Amino acid sequence: MNYRTDLKYRKETLIKLLNQIIIHENDIVKALYEDFKKPAFEAVLTETNYVISELKDTIKNLNKWAKPKKVLPSILNFPSKDFIYKEPYGKVLIIAPWNYPFQLALCPLISAVAAGNQVVLKPSELTPKTATIIAQIIEETFHVNHVEVIQGDAEISQKLLSQRWDYIFFTGSVPVGKIVAKSAAENLTPVTLELGGKNPCIIDETANLKLAAKRIVWGKFINAGQTCIAPDYLLIQKDMKTKFIDYLKEEITLAYGKNPQESPDFARIINLKNWERLVRQIEPEKVLFGGKTDAEDLYIAPTLIDEPQLDSLIMKDEIFGPLLPIISYETEADINPIISKYEKPLSLYVFTENKAFADKMILNHSFGGGCINDTVIHFSNKRLPFGGVGHSGIGAYHGRLSFDIFSHQKGIVKKANWLDLPMRYAPYKDKLKPIQRILKWL
Repeated sequence: MNYRTDLKYRKETLIKLLNQIIIHENDIVKALYEDFKKPAFEAVLTETNYVISELKDTIKNLNKWAKPKKVLPSILNFPSKDFIYKEPYGKVLIIAPWNYPFQLALCPLISAVAAGNQVVLKPSELTPKTATIIAQIIEETFHVNHVEVIQGDAEISQKLLSQRWDYIFFTGSVPVGKIVAKSAAENLTPVTLELGGKNPCIIDETANLKLAAKRIVWGKFINAGQTCIAPDYLLIQKDMKTKFIDYLKEEITLAYGKNPQESPDFARIINLKNWERLVRQIEPEKVLFGGKTDAEDLYIAPTLIDEPQLDSLIMKDEIFGPLLPIISYETEADINPIISKYEKPLSLYVFTENKAFADKMILNHSFGGGCINDTVIHFSNKRLPFGGVGHSGIGAYHGRLSFDIFSHQKGIVKKANWLDLPMRYAPYKDKLKPIQRILKWL
């Protein structure tokens, strides 16, 4: 079957994939828990249900998305009809991360298949249980020449990157993203890079502090802070700081209890290497709340860090863990120098009741996407593009955009034969001035 051109076949395989995921949903949730104690609620909300929703939406809209789009023709080509055709790139490599190992592997795969591509998927080796169930589902759904899962470590990824691909989709860290981009450049292979950054979260003096604390605690500590769009640090107006910290402490306790290590709702750090990296960032004298760690359990408590230096270890790179620095500012003029010290982030959040202030923050700073008076929820809307800018990524996807990024958009002019204007043809004698007048009018 030609999956490049046969929409019926593509849709049938996506329906088969949907059924397999529904059949194996409990196995997926169990695998995610075994890999790093991801709570079942978070596994369903952010992984299986998200993928199921993406599949249903893609199946429903596939024919419409794949249909050639008619566009207004140029009068210079009269008489003609103009179209944009969607053509699959061909052989696609998808390299998935470990933090949302099911969702961030399957969602790009769904769109690549929908667009008619042949896919090789490399799941993360840091979540082996999830990678195994992904491989099983793919094997039960697709012919091996259509979609194949290749498992392995960084060495396997390097071998895959050394091959020639028609498109590469990578989700992960900035340093590895640079390696992917460099490998892709060897063959001028187009890429989508979904990376990360130091996502600021700004709280001004007009904000609803209690509600802001609840929404920030959820967005920051879901998945134990191992989320690329989680708030990375807070910028709080200094007069609000003391009260806001009290609210943050209260909300953390309400969410995870007095001992979050015993909470069934708090995930673990993915491995010892990442645990050690995070522990090194904690300056004990600056801990306002939390700070407890356990290497054997790969546990780090939700931790609030008071006024770290902007060049300190915790402020150097994306944190990607349950540590939340709190930095105060006096006036609005103090905000820009802090945010501008770092590369363009993947997300930015503003908590305020002042519309002018919110608009200024959104317009004055470059970032991938974000929210006003909430965190991370922009990811859930398939009609919004999701992607970074600068060091936080290249390209955007979700919903129809996902289908489009895996499709080459091919412009076609269908010219009629019933009229053939002679003006464009040589010899050009006595045609220059008339054509200049025509072009000026156009």
